[in-house]
Amino acid sequence: MLTLLKLLQSLIKALHSEGTPAQVAAGVALGAALGLTPLVNLHNLLIVALILVLNVSIGGALLGWALFLPLGFLLDPLFHRLGRQLLLDTPALTPIWTSWFNSPVLPYTNFNNTIVLGSLVAWLALWLPIFFAARYGVTRYRATLGERVRQSRFYQAVTASKAYNVYSWFRPD
Repeated sequence: MLTLLKLLQSLIKALHSEGTPAQVAAGVALGAALGLTPLVNLHNLLIVALILVLNVSIGGALLGWALFLPLGFLLDPLFHRLGRQLLLDTPALTPIWTSWFNSPVLPYTNFNNTIVLGSLVAWLALWLPIFFAARYGVTRYRATLGERVRQSRFYQAVTASKAYNVYSWFRPD
């Protein structure tokens, strides 16, 4: 329950932040990689580093992760078929996979796993559509519902609470 509350709080903060819709959308698109691909892999370490280093919304990344995590599990059979096609059923790619597997670092990426490879390729293909859809959604939300949510009793209660006031002291402006 606490995790769901934190996620909701992160979502509200991301949607009402001073960040541009592109920053929130980039966070959602990068967070989608964490949700679609198996989590414990080297490429996800790179994704987390990008989220922390680039000027993207961390709340947006958490939102993307939460939204795409169940979708990633549902699409695992599709990712397996795509990864199998790339790893086993395309003989022209065999030299690439062999050289990658024999290199010092790339075996730790788990690209020899069909689901890892298929989900990463699918995310790379979907990154731009996710970005543009999220940017459009954030822009529309801020133009239509954002002010109504800010005026709601729930939002005002959250922002008027002592915990929010303490949080606002430490929030960078």
